[in-house]
Amino acid sequence: MKLENRVAIITGAGRGIGYAIAEQFRDEGAKVVIVDLLDGKAAAKALAWDFIRADISKSSDINRVVAETLKLHGRIDVLVNNAGISIVKEFLDVTEDDYDQVMAVNVKGSFLLLQAVAKHMVEQGIKGTIVNMSSVNDTMAISTIAPYSISKGGVRQLTHVAAISLAKHGIRVNAIGPGSIMTDMLKGVMTDDASRKRILSRTPLGRVGEPSEIAKVAVFLASEDSSYVTGQVIYADGGRMPLNYTVDVLE
Repeated sequence: MKLENRVAIITGAGRGIGYAIAEQFRDEGAKVVIVDLLDGKAAAKALAWDFIRADISKSSDINRVVAETLKLHGRIDVLVNNAGISIVKEFLDVTEDDYDQVMAVNVKGSFLLLQAVAKHMVEQGIKGTIVNMSSVNDTMAISTIAPYSISKGGVRQLTHVAAISLAKHGIRVNAIGPGSIMTDMLKGVMTDDASRKRILSRTPLGRVGEPSEIAKVAVFLASEDSSYVTGQVIYADGGRMPLNYTVDVLE
């Protein structure tokens, strides 16, 4: 198994992509600690995962997550910074509070947890791996999710900076940039045939991705299979990033 006995913290793992990553990590032998503010306790109990309820936008909660994980397992080998939020509004309607909420979770929270975990890894001499959850929107833009797009640009740069800073300690930092993945967030957008066609028209593979497909990329980045990969964003997007036109959607 690729992650046997490695201790992994996965944020935002109560559902969606985070949950799928936790399942894959468990199947690969990892000791999984899932962190979520709203979801996850029932899933953790059912699947024998450790669960910590926390708001990663708060440094006190982040410190508690690290401390509780160390109390449970004595070490941290892998961090998956998956937790994130988005607010859908037209650009001119975005408020300061909207902006602050998204940045606090997606950028500040990811930075602070990455830093806290990396400090532990350095102190213990652990050559760990960190996987951030970025998005195709770290490069591309959608006007109705401006704070989200801006935040994911920040996550992309966080990945680059952290990878360079931590390389001398043998710690690798990478990110995943999903395209359209069948999560609750996407289901809330793809509500009719017109929206389905709009989303698929920008996806050359002609289908929406599954959370399990992102989870497999996370396993790759967390394992020795990617031992010479750091500072990279892997875009699992069905071909969307290279596309500069729309494609016909099969009926």
